[in-house]
Amino acid sequence: MSKIIPNLEIPIDQDLEEKLQWMMPEHGPYRILRQSVDARRSHSPHFVYTVEIAEKGETLNLPTFEFEKIKTPSEKPLIVGTGPAGLFAALRFVERGVPCVLFERGSDSAQRIKGINQYWRYGKLDPRNNVCFGEGGAGLYSDGKLITRIKSDHIPYVMNRLVQFGAPAEIQWLSNPHVGSDRIRRVIPKMREFLKANGCEIHFNTQITEVLFEGKQVTGVRTEHGTEFKSPHVILATGHSAEDMIQHLRDSGVHLDGKSFAMGLRVEHSQSEINKIQYRQFSEHPKLGAANYKLAHHDNNTGVGVYSFCMCPGGYVLSSGTEADGIVCNGMSNYNRNSPFANAAIVVSIDHTKNFGADIWGGMKMRRDLETRAYNSVLEAGGTRELPAQNLMDFLKGPSKSGPRALRAGSSPSGAINVRLDELLPANMRDRIRQGFENFQRSMKGFITEEAQVYGVESRTSCPVRITRDSETLQSISHPGLYPAGEGAGYAGGITSAACDGVRIADKITELLK
Repeated sequence: MSKIIPNLEIPIDQDLEEKLQWMMPEHGPYRILRQSVDARRSHSPHFVYTVEIAEKGETLNLPTFEFEKIKTPSEKPLIVGTGPAGLFAALRFVERGVPCVLFERGSDSAQRIKGINQYWRYGKLDPRNNVCFGEGGAGLYSDGKLITRIKSDHIPYVMNRLVQFGAPAEIQWLSNPHVGSDRIRRVIPKMREFLKANGCEIHFNTQITEVLFEGKQVTGVRTEHGTEFKSPHVILATGHSAEDMIQHLRDSGVHLDGKSFAMGLRVEHSQSEINKIQYRQFSEHPKLGAANYKLAHHDNNTGVGVYSFCMCPGGYVLSSGTEADGIVCNGMSNYNRNSPFANAAIVVSIDHTKNFGADIWGGMKMRRDLETRAYNSVLEAGGTRELPAQNLMDFLKGPSKSGPRALRAGSSPSGAINVRLDELLPANMRDRIRQGFENFQRSMKGFITEEAQVYGVESRTSCPVRITRDSETLQSISHPGLYPAGEGAGYAGGITSAACDGVRIADKITELLK
């Protein structure tokens, strides 16, 4: 019979298998359930494992994730959006024997990256194929970070299936799992071909412009080409940037609520400096790789939180807008995390009720205004496609009498141009971020440095509007048959949580179809 060994500490110069051999000389097969790095200053960095190990002659009972298939329904469920929520809903359907139809306003991943590259290099925005729209969605395609705070029985299934389609096996046990922007591009096409071969009909370059209702009951969707698809089950997984769909739902009387969110900047350091801060004299050890960090500060007087988000070790700062007259920044890392830079969003929590009251659209308007101002600031500085950026010391203290500090070479493929981000941001947001940086410096000595710079604006952490649904049926509380899913609906905060949400909804619909 196997047993679980938790919190097994292994120094960075020792080997897990040797440790297990010393502990259980006659052990059978084992598997890693969790692996993390403990780099706290009270001791030398070491790995911490949770391991399941079998007795000699026994085997491990590994999960297989096999599902009962149901009788094929007469009307296929419809899924709008090929981000993690939409893709995993479709995957769960076909594995249960349920054919479905998947719609994506953008192109497949091969064509999508061409549009993204045109934007990064020349500033030519393709409104259908960018870092937010196109096959794979926003986070799944731009980076592949799988860190999540949720507790869900579906997480092992999601990780297992990603590995099945080509993701590295260690995402199933690492505490900070990451596929990488380069590898996720190979995972998604394999997933797509599996879906197509098993009963999923996929329509690229097909924007859904209307959800159809009879009274308040969903009856299907209408595409931009005027084609109608009928079904009493529509999963809406359009992501955090599909404002046009949210406006359509508002006009159709679907119940919406304003939602708290966060906005701010993205800070970039030298990765080697972050390694030194986190790993100290062990910073060059080959087993440790690129260090990451997670920071948070809560102001007890205002109740406002400032925190790091989407930290990208060995990564790049990306221009990620979806409108021609707006600028948004985001971050990504490739699998090997071998860029010389580290970046992370530093964002301020924005409480919807305190800031906007009954105005459901207050957050959307604030987001759009800030992105437009960022774009105009680049034009005013003499730029065209660059990201607005500022030396961190200038952001904190303002430029010296001799003028602003020069920007150093950074990681953004779009380039950067010197802009007064300390004047661009609303004063209360700027002050909270400054306060956060000062607090972060106390826990990470060297975080504030002239070698760091900030980019604007980090405004798409989540959608400021929620498409409200019933907690049990997962359907819209006002329009039965409409299943808001993932980040854009306000029910997820990253790739893994969005994928799990898509799986939950697919299971709910499948039970109804049975």
